[in-house]
Amino acid sequence: MAAPLEPFIVALLLGITLAAFLVAIFQKDYVRAVIAFAAGSAFVAALFAYLGAPFAAVLELTVGAGLTAVLFLVAITLTRGTEEDAHG
Repeated sequence: MAAPLEPFIVALLLGITLAAFLVAIFQKDYVRAVIAFAAGSAFVAALFAYLGAPFAAVLELTVGAGLTAVLFLVAITLTRGTEEDAHG
């Protein structure tokens, strides 16, 4: 038998995930957008873990939240450096 709070917890995780991804979409600062994207991906991993898919949760956490966020931050850092050199 399912716990009475199970739909609430799933809905809460989905709501936080959606909010984090919406912040990532509408954020003007790229670094903050990447942080919001990583947080949303971490909440997707938490949802996977709660629903009983631990391998998908670990993969989402390492690749989705970790590796992708680091690659985005490196790309932002590298492109900002060349943009400042071109204008300044």
